[in-house]
Amino acid sequence: MQNEQILLTRQQMAWWLVIGEDQLLVAQGEQPIPFGCLDELPFPNLDAFEQLVVGEYEGYPVNLVVLPDLNLDMRFGEYQGLRYLLGKVSDELFNLAGRAFQIINFLNTHRFCGQCGQPMHRIDWELAMKCYQCGHRCYPRVSPCIIVAIRRGKQVLLANHVRHNRPGHEIYTTLAGFTEAGETLEQCVEREVFEEAGIRVKNIRYIKSQPWPFPHSLMMGFIADYAGGELNIDKNELNDAGWFSFDDLPLLPPHGTIARLLIEKVRQRCR
Repeated sequence: MQNEQILLTRQQMAWWLVIGEDQLLVAQGEQPIPFGCLDELPFPNLDAFEQLVVGEYEGYPVNLVVLPDLNLDMRFGEYQGLRYLLGKVSDELFNLAGRAFQIINFLNTHRFCGQCGQPMHRIDWELAMKCYQCGHRCYPRVSPCIIVAIRRGKQVLLANHVRHNRPGHEIYTTLAGFTEAGETLEQCVEREVFEEAGIRVKNIRYIKSQPWPFPHSLMMGFIADYAGGELNIDKNELNDAGWFSFDDLPLLPPHGTIARLLIEKVRQRCR
């Protein structure tokens, strides 16, 4: 993808992703992503900071502004993590915000060459970093992973992951895992489900993908049917797992996540 390093004029209307220290400046009101021109928005002087157009939304550029820290006088709103946007903005705008966070992660983690150790430099015609000592070039990392909702009759398999363990606020979601080298997505579904839950699946069907910028995953969503085996969870990955009827569900992941979409797809098939 082209690295659109376009400096916007102060009078140009745009969406503004102002990010520093993994925090996003969000506006008060119904639309948390600031929109307008710099001359009208109550920002301090952002011209001094690095800017990058990361895409377009509703006919207007989406501009990333990288802050060195959060010690700026921002009366426009407050700073929040990226997850704050889930369910509050469209999927397209959320993905553009996620792209912005992934770009910052890429630039911060590729300052030096992994081949010879010399400083890396931004390329101005594409989103890449290059070492002019040895010629090594790097692009933003994308980690493919699967996520799957499993149906057994009129039930769905849901699990509380170790990383989601918040006592009193336990979220139950679908199974997921990273694809290994030389593995198809379908093989990854079968392996991850067996490793984490001890069961076999069949009728694996692809539904949809979602960029998941925590920090740089691409989630490939599937649904599948239970094929056999007893639940035997990997305690390193899961705190708990079980088969749930749709009239008695635990706390689910929020709308806007591909996990919730897959659960709703299984719900439709159970009617």
